[in-house]
Amino acid sequence: MNYEFITIEGNIGAGKTTLASMLNNHFNSRLVLEEFADNPFLPKFYANQQQYAFPLELFFMAERYKQLQELLLQKSMFHELTITDYLFTKSLLFAKVTLSEDEYKLYQRLFDIIQQNLILPDILIYLHAPVVKLQENIKKRRRTYEQNIPDEYLQKIQDIYLQFLKQTTIPVLFVDASNADFLQNQNHFHIILDALEKKYSTGMHHIQLIWYSLMWLFYAYHNHKKSMPFVNLLL
Repeated sequence: MNYEFITIEGNIGAGKTTLASMLNNHFNSRLVLEEFADNPFLPKFYANQQQYAFPLELFFMAERYKQLQELLLQKSMFHELTITDYLFTKSLLFAKVTLSEDEYKLYQRLFDIIQQNLILPDILIYLHAPVVKLQENIKKRRRTYEQNIPDEYLQKIQDIYLQFLKQTTIPVLFVDASNADFLQNQNHFHIILDALEKKYSTGMHHIQLIWYSLMWLFYAYHNHKKSMPFVNLLL
């Protein structure tokens, strides 16, 4: 493994926690998942964004900082790899979308003070999916307070992430997750595993799951023809 600290990121409903959990099971790593359910302002925010945006974002930033600070202070003796399903900068990105200009300026000042004490991941895996796909995933997980999230809000989050990815110094694996299904399609998961076998420079490195799946299928066909009769029919 080339990395000690991997972060999975993406919009709401992109599949961050699913992929992070699967990687954790594969590598026997230390897993840090965002505790979003503990935020008492989340259901209120989706009902009244203007009123509850600031306390929502403050709570998220405080909880993320607490989790990541503990991660820094408590080096594990049993795990060489740590995987998280969020980047601390996520706090600032969401705040840019949800807060008023004055609120954002105050929030950014607080963010700049505390983020200096945190470490950055060695690599960032960003799951990119269109809003339609995000909405499908949101409906499937059936969290009541998420069911009426507007497309416009998801698109704004998408746009602010893309702006950030263009300027971050963290190497980014930009995964086209338009048709991703890491749980049901092991090819998709193995593509991510294969990608993590390499080292990357600063910037975005694109991964097309469909294209790589076809390459994997072609490779598997030529190495295991007799055990894959259904592929013979396709080819």
